[in-house]
Amino acid sequence: MSEKKHRVSRRQFLNYTLTGVGGFMAAGMLMPMVRFALDPVLRPTAGQDLVAVTQVKDITNEPQRFDFKVKVVDAWHEADEPRSAWVYKNDKGEIVALSPVCKHLGCTVNWNGDKKKPNHFYCPCHGGLYTKDGKNVPGTPPVKGLDIYVQKVKDGTLYLGKAKPREGA
Repeated sequence: MSEKKHRVSRRQFLNYTLTGVGGFMAAGMLMPMVRFALDPVLRPTAGQDLVAVTQVKDITNEPQRFDFKVKVVDAWHEADEPRSAWVYKNDKGEIVALSPVCKHLGCTVNWNGDKKKPNHFYCPCHGGLYTKDGKNVPGTPPVKGLDIYVQKVKDGTLYLGKAKPREGA
């Protein structure tokens, strides 16, 4: 009598079998899609390497614009992204590398771009002004100074990394 209580009917057997097979098939289809979606999030991000920009001997006391490219990885797409920096030596002989991106609206600033205000970085979008060291001039649209690039000098070559906001801004 106990054998009859625990017997599985043909209908239950087919139901269990089809549910199991369907579950395996669904898992087989969903796992690649889940991995595809989560792989960029789970992939370790490497810190941005420093990029060679120019020779130190070519840097003067007058700000010069140097263009360079940074390797950028966006999910599965790798590309070389163009960047620029205003580089000069200050009065102490230290190298200063400033981002050319205005902190007001993201336009590109130019050295001596406004003839009325010489020896300043000028943003043509809304008349923003920065001093030679990248600090914003009070009374002009930007409220923060230009970002400063992480830098390193090795074997007479200037290497630049990521632009970081200046201290106290």
